[in-house]
Amino acid sequence: MEILEHPQQILSWYIAAGVDEAMGEEPLDRYALAGEAAAKRAAQAEKMLKAAEVDRAAMPKSGPVSVQAADEGVSEDSIKKAVQLAGAAKTIDDLRTSLASFDGCASLQKTAMNLVFSDGPADAKVMVIGDLPGSDEDRQGVPFVGDGGILLNKMLASIGLDRADVFVANTVFWRPPGKRSAYAGEIAVCLPFVERMIEIVDPQILITLGGPATHSLLAQQGNISKLVGRWFTYETPKMSHPITACGLYHPDFLIKSPAMKRQAWANLLAIQAKIAEFKA
Repeated sequence: MEILEHPQQILSWYIAAGVDEAMGEEPLDRYALAGEAAAKRAAQAEKMLKAAEVDRAAMPKSGPVSVQAADEGVSEDSIKKAVQLAGAAKTIDDLRTSLASFDGCASLQKTAMNLVFSDGPADAKVMVIGDLPGSDEDRQGVPFVGDGGILLNKMLASIGLDRADVFVANTVFWRPPGKRSAYAGEIAVCLPFVERMIEIVDPQILITLGGPATHSLLAQQGNISKLVGRWFTYETPKMSHPITACGLYHPDFLIKSPAMKRQAWANLLAIQAKIAEFKA
């Protein structure tokens, strides 16, 4: 075997091998960079969700459950551990197993009855992410099975989507005690698992339900009424392409505020049109 010693010989060998760009003198672990980016996004989401408390005063009392900013004891180490566990998962089953072994969200885990992970096929073209489980979801361990879930099924059916073909989950995997809303830190520590879930499913369209989910996943601030009906893109370093995403009123909010169903219907029709574009 010929040993290449002259720099020109080495460069010629690289060119013949298809190497046409010098990236750096030191090896770069892009998996580690992706983990650091996920931890940074989780920290940014926590900060943003706490800042979103400013908008609470502008929300109607019958509006969607807001995010509470409080010291709930979620540490930075817990977020880093969540990033590591989520990043190692290759399938949805792997992710569920990792989440079941995760102990970094004790504020919720010690009072919840069940882990409420997900529902639907892992290769779904449409993915729906809500905020947190309710009492029915907590008892059954399945997202969106209560009154809000019944309405969600009707909303999906109205635009030709069968619930069985849609992947459904929440930004928080355990029900908060006392009917309270999720703390920003609780959402942040669950975020790496939610992000990995989206990466694995790789849907064509991502629909976020309500303010907390839209704020944390789509990095959008402000009242949900200003965000619904708009199109965004969702992307992480591990994804090969961005995902089309939009915000929608949470079904629980629509039950309490039926007057908003008219706008929700218009948003659903826009989603139906977007789905048709992908099929064309």
